[in-house]
Amino acid sequence: MSYEGKMLEDFRMPTRKEVEQALLKSLFNHKGLIKEFGIGAEIVNEIADDFGLNEEQRTAYLETIYKKENRVKKSSLWHRLLFRAADSLAKEKLVSRPTQTMLLTNKREWMLTEDGYDRALKIVGVPLAKKELFPIKSYEVQKIVNKIRAQERPANYNPLETNKKKTIRVTQEAKLRNRGFRQAIIEAYDFSCAVCGMKICSPNALQWEVEAAHIVPHNSNGKDDILNGLALCRLHHWAFDVGWFTLDDHFKVLASRRIQDLSADFGKIWNYDFMRQLSNENPAVSLPREKTIHPHPNAVRWHRENIFVI
Repeated sequence: MSYEGKMLEDFRMPTRKEVEQALLKSLFNHKGLIKEFGIGAEIVNEIADDFGLNEEQRTAYLETIYKKENRVKKSSLWHRLLFRAADSLAKEKLVSRPTQTMLLTNKREWMLTEDGYDRALKIVGVPLAKKELFPIKSYEVQKIVNKIRAQERPANYNPLETNKKKTIRVTQEAKLRNRGFRQAIIEAYDFSCAVCGMKICSPNALQWEVEAAHIVPHNSNGKDDILNGLALCRLHHWAFDVGWFTLDDHFKVLASRRIQDLSADFGKIWNYDFMRQLSNENPAVSLPREKTIHPHPNAVRWHRENIFVI
């Protein structure tokens, strides 16, 4: 048995496989990303707490003797175990290494891959069918997000997908693209509704209320890109999709005249008149600071002409 193996046994540390599972679970709980394992890092203590490690286990050190340099190097046994478990996950392509993630996000973090995300869902007991519900970052989806955010903004932008391939089933590539579109939009709008500013997440912070709305809908071959997207809460998303309101050329809310014809008890949330608020205020929507990722006027114009009910 190696010196390190004996230390792990003597201090009754968790097995590497157990730590691998704990890391995947933590990655899921942290939306797909965790920082490198530095001394005092929150994630290091969090996983130690999950295992119920005592102070002796957390502070145990390995000693490496360098005879030529006449020095002794100490390294945390718990940190070494965490790194070895993460390294093993990286070799299985379940996570990306911090050096790889750095190229995508400019941050040194461990990130789930799609295979790692699937494995994490199994560990936490969530069916794969619910995979699309969570804004979990994966290496593959982040690459799509970067591509979406970096796209050019042509004056003659066409929001319609003109060369869309006919498919009988939804492909894995299409699912990744949908998740990339959603992540790019809600992050660009700081997880807030562009119309009302609603910003709220689930108690475990894994699900956001805000949705990524296509300005030109998917069923009309609207593109999955940031120039054809808008972050809206569920109520405003529905109202936008069915034509109760649209946007003018200055990104101000333009409400349907038919709102005034609604029955007095329609469109209200108790005493709050949700529908008539749209026509009374005519506010400008909140857009990202970067003007290059604002909705394109051609997409907004298409919505006014094809979806909006005057």
